[in-house]
Amino acid sequence: MRILLTSNASYDPPRGGSTRSNLIWLDALAAAGHDCLVVAPALEGAPDRRSTRGRLAILSVKELSRHTGVLGEAIGDFAPDWVLVSSEDLGHVLLRTAASAAPSRLVYVAHTPQFFPFGPAAWHADPAATELVRRAAGVVAIGRHMAGYIREHTGRDAAVIHPPLYGQPPYRNLGRFGEGFVLMINPCVVKGIEIFLALAARFPEIPFAALRGWGTTRADEAALAAQPNCRLLENVADIEEVLAQTRILLMPSIWYEGFGLIAMEAMLRGVPVIASDSGGLQECKAGTGFVIPVNPVPGYDPVCDETHMPRPKRVEQEIDPWEDALRTLLSDRSAWETEARVSREAALAFVSRLDARDMERYLLALEPAPGGTPVERAPGALDRLSPERRALLLRRLKKH
Repeated sequence: MRILLTSNASYDPPRGGSTRSNLIWLDALAAAGHDCLVVAPALEGAPDRRSTRGRLAILSVKELSRHTGVLGEAIGDFAPDWVLVSSEDLGHVLLRTAASAAPSRLVYVAHTPQFFPFGPAAWHADPAATELVRRAAGVVAIGRHMAGYIREHTGRDAAVIHPPLYGQPPYRNLGRFGEGFVLMINPCVVKGIEIFLALAARFPEIPFAALRGWGTTRADEAALAAQPNCRLLENVADIEEVLAQTRILLMPSIWYEGFGLIAMEAMLRGVPVIASDSGGLQECKAGTGFVIPVNPVPGYDPVCDETHMPRPKRVEQEIDPWEDALRTLLSDRSAWETEARVSREAALAFVSRLDARDMERYLLALEPAPGGTPVERAPGALDRLSPERRALLLRRLKKH
């Protein structure tokens, strides 16, 4: 097969959980002998470029969302069997381009509910784009909860394929009762920073830490700095560096979570997680304890913050249940050890069922959507194009 994936997130270098997930699948497809191409934006300020990793080629394009002609031309040159559109496409322009260029071969890969064109969590609801998802040859979701959400708001089923992006066993057991931070990842409004700060104020003798993320604004940084027992941590290459210093992970998200990858990473390593009941976090927690109801984000203002994300409307939260849960895990060794053990067991069982080849099996069994045109093969995959043909494609990148 030839697989083309497009997204409005950087792939060279990769940024974000969705990108990591997609690369896991593409690397497995390439290792199995399939030709794969990613068409995605370059990092801000970086030039157009082409890179390879085995049979996987990556075309990085400046501001891809404004240059969708490049995507259409790449689909024509590469002649893929399947065009995967990852949901990191806020304006749904890549979805429209792919549906126009390969209507029978479109597969929508649903990672981030806020980027979907449908449902109450959507930042940019779009009935026409929703219809394209509805008519796609396939839709892939990373969890059962999200598949139910897609079914509810589009009327079609999604295949549940979770990416095995948790590394290779054995997984280190890092949790230690009575030692380390109470940790939050990506401190910002939608991830529940106000709950985190309220808890830090109620436990002034306990060290709290927050790992900077894509949503962290200067206002969030200032709020953390104003709390004496809070530290703001910088990003790390290996999440174990932070989890090794963590006694409890807080995930007080108030927006719809597709799954909660960091919660699973913590549970795998024996770190108890106190999570909200938002979306796929319930699925991620896999029946373990300490799931706390929250009031979800009621909507977004028609302006963006400095991270280029819509500004969420404020909503009051009940802090007492969070305080009770945290106090239990901070003070009761038996409760902490039980939660650490059952969390690790549940996470190990979940991860043991994952296989990077599941995407390949799904695509091999998939049938084209009705009403499309057959694939017209170009003379070879992108990696085998002549130097002149590759130069032509790169010149096209610069023209758009």
